Amino acid sequence: MVESWVFTDSAVPASAATALDVLQKRIEARRLEIWLTSSRGRSLAIITNTERAMVMLLNDETDPGEHALSPGASSSSSGFVLANGQHDEYPDEDTVLLPEAMRIISHILTTSAPPSDAAWSIDR
Repeated sequence: MVESWVFTDSAVPASAATALDVLQKRIEARRLEIWLTSSRGRSLAIITNTERAMVMLLNDETDPGEHALSPGASSSSSGFVLANGQHDEYPDEDTVLLPEAMRIISHILTTSAPPSDAAWSIDR
């Protein structure tokens, strides 16, 4: 059974189609840290600077999780603003371009797993 997802801060159901629309609207509103929770207790985090995104998938609150990668990217990007106001900078290798992030998120919401062709790091 494929798990179902909701936006953590509002309990709004997140099918792949509706989630991408909600994500885009939140990013346009400069809400750059977004969390979803699944029916299996997993979390999907998206932190963006509107150009790149860190996409993380965690099994529970204590899980170091896994995240999308851009292998070979050599610089870093700033402007990742967390909900608490903290400004972060991440190596570009640990983030993906926003269109790729949306593709990955859609796939996870549809199949419960990242796309097989996406570069992915298991941090456990």
